[in-house]
Amino acid sequence: MGPDGVARELLKLESGSRAAAPAQPLLPHLIMPAHHDVRASDVIARRLRGTLAAAADRGPAEFSDPLLTPGVGARTVQALAMVAEVVHGAPYRFSDPARFSLAHGGKDRHPFPVPLKVYDETIRVLKSAVCKARLGREEELAALQRLDAQARAFEHRVGGPTVESLVAQERQSSHLYGGRSVFGWEQPARARNPVRR
Repeated sequence: MGPDGVARELLKLESGSRAAAPAQPLLPHLIMPAHHDVRASDVIARRLRGTLAAAADRGPAEFSDPLLTPGVGARTVQALAMVAEVVHGAPYRFSDPARFSLAHGGKDRHPFPVPLKVYDETIRVLKSAVCKARLGREEELAALQRLDAQARAFEHRVGGPTVESLVAQERQSSHLYGGRSVFGWEQPARARNPVRR
């Protein structure tokens, strides 16, 4: 179709001679806070606690058989539980997007350095789940879905750490998980803050 044909089509559309295309439904959008750091006020704590409780309760059972690989530790299951909510969550669950930064941290150490071992293992598990699902074996995707459902069930019934204590714990143990930021590899707390005598 040449330039004249395109112009004619546009005129037809403008004049209403063709049925208008159906309007796209409104998509959910995130509203981010003006500050960069992750604060307790940015996170719905009961959802975070539900996710952590589900990871502790169901994680070992859900991920021992389907994966059959070592290395999927408690910290990786916590990250997978948060990722599961992103994959299976309803739009209303994204009203506190800062909560998802607690799965893998941030390259600028906000809320904590990226735990590369956990990050890489999470990616490996998700790739494996998707590849197997393409072959009709959906056990791993189903395990993620059950983990998300358990987190939702727990969130109204469990207690747990505050956001501040969780972030402090992650920063303290960051070096154990290959913590890295744009500032380099994380060192143990003692090496970062040497004691002066």
